Amino acid sequence: MNLQNISRYMSLILRHKPEIIGISLDEHGWAVVDDLINGIAKNNEGFDMKTLEEIVKTDSKQRYSFNDDKTLIRANQGHSVPVDVELEEKEPPEFLYHGTGEKYVSSILEQGLIPKSRLYVHLSKDIETAKNVGRRHGKEVVYKIATHEMYQDGYKFYLSVNGVWLTKKVPLSYMQAL
Repeated sequence: MNLQNISRYMSLILRHKPEIIGISLDEHGWAVVDDLINGIAKNNEGFDMKTLEEIVKTDSKQRYSFNDDKTLIRANQGHSVPVDVELEEKEPPEFLYHGTGEKYVSSILEQGLIPKSRLYVHLSKDIETAKNVGRRHGKEVVYKIATHEMYQDGYKFYLSVNGVWLTKKVPLSYMQAL
């Protein structure tokens, strides 16, 4: 059983398509742990609570959270299904960064940064993280975002529990290609 592949499968389930294993998410994105384990175990023999805890603990991006008694689990952000993961509004630092692939630049230059199929635009606290994100989409392009200025102009920002900054959109006037 490949933990990385199962983690990707969990990400698909908990962010986008819970119905593929016959489960549902509540309004805050929580799934019942036993239902998730049973659904994944149908096609992944040996998948159990110990394996799930290992994936949550070792996931390099800290994608998942349990509730206090580990009866519920959710993805921390990145959903395409409408959920409220109870994000706390925060004042962002002066600048944040967005990494993307070169193939998306023309679209970005027309629309700015928009969430597309997700609920939020994801921003990184440092250039290196943004570069790593961009590389997943081909030749990377990084934008420096004047987030404090956006915040002063009334845009809202949220900090996910795994350190990813989220906002609804980023207009071109706040962006600079690096």
